[in-house]
Amino acid sequence: MIKKILVSQPQPASPKSPYYDLEARHNVEVIFRPFIKVEGLTAKEFRQQHINVLDYTAIVFTSRHAIDHFFNLCKEMRVAIPEDMKYFCITETVALYIQKYVQYRKRKVFFGATGKINDVLPAMAKHKNERYLTPLSDVHSDEIAKMMDSKNLNHTECVMYRTVSNDFAADEAFDYDMLVFFSPSGISSLKKNFPDFEQGEIAIATLGPATAKAAKDAGLRVDVEAPSPQYPSITAAIDDYVKKVNN
Repeated sequence: MIKKILVSQPQPASPKSPYYDLEARHNVEVIFRPFIKVEGLTAKEFRQQHINVLDYTAIVFTSRHAIDHFFNLCKEMRVAIPEDMKYFCITETVALYIQKYVQYRKRKVFFGATGKINDVLPAMAKHKNERYLTPLSDVHSDEIAKMMDSKNLNHTECVMYRTVSNDFAADEAFDYDMLVFFSPSGISSLKKNFPDFEQGEIAIATLGPATAKAAKDAGLRVDVEAPSPQYPSITAAIDDYVKKVNN
């Protein structure tokens, strides 16, 4: 019987989230509690990479996390970003977030439509003389570097933030019937917080093949996997599972 579900993500900003529909439809309680959190590097840690932000004329942003930690680090290091700095973002949503830190001028901000870096590459290729800096997490692929190499762009990637376990307090209740994970980091955090974790009747749902693999490699039973041809979203897969189990 599924009565209480832990979703390892921040609570949705929209009241129209499908998780709230799940609660109403099946009379279950959904708790939003991230297993991981993102924290910025300190100025001292960043300086060990021997990168001078002012050596670059364009910044590539892949997320709002990257924007927050870039500007926070610059502030900590007392680096004044020149007004003619150009920004290349993977989506308009990310591009608009820059307004939180600088006056937004469309002529200096470029963005793609699909959320993939190759969608904004044509705009970068038109600015071949720029020196590009891409702030990234400590866990990242070399996809961006390879794509920029393919366009013969002058670029550097740097780490400005990292993903860490969002530890549970000793007195924090852990009485869930289902756990929902979205990344291998979440699985690692579960094992770190509860090294003697025994799954028993607790159902585990995962989004994405990498997360499912991490769970299975950790010796866990994955009861719900998404996406799949039948269930394109994690909420649709959970909905079907809860309906079967609770009936």
